[in-house]
Amino acid sequence: MSRRRTFDPYTLSGALERERVAYVVIGGFARVVHGSGEVTQGLDVVPSLRDENLRRLARALEELDASQPALAERLAAGDPVTARTRAGELRIVPEPWGTRGYDDLRIRANRENLGRGTRPAVASVVDCIRMLDASEREPDAERLRRLRRMMELERRLVPHRGLGLER
Repeated sequence: MSRRRTFDPYTLSGALERERVAYVVIGGFARVVHGSGEVTQGLDVVPSLRDENLRRLARALEELDASQPALAERLAAGDPVTARTRAGELRIVPEPWGTRGYDDLRIRANRENLGRGTRPAVASVVDCIRMLDASEREPDAERLRRLRRMMELERRLVPHRGLGLER
């Protein structure tokens, strides 16, 4: 019987940060950071596909006891890779639905302080919506509806941030 590994996003992102991996957090964890009430048991990331970054990613996976043979080739082929690490599941997605990958997502991503010195780049709410909108999975339709509603409520509740030129 396989024992389920406890999800520890601090350990996962810490290993990626120590190896200086360029990546953006997407998926359920990104939505949770933005205030979604869903529960997630893994971390989904979009890495830069540059050779040196993929070498760093491979070293981080080794540190997490989850080396992935032929990682660069699998990601270059567009295949998502799921690594089962000692800190839970890490899903590496080269090009999420509705995006052009890392360079597309990093433009609007923000570094979010998660505590314990962890500040990963997290996909923007707009990009989270874009990815859900491009998904054809049944559960994503409800997630999309809730995220759009959350964004609409935030627009109504947060005063417009102008340039401060109004008097």
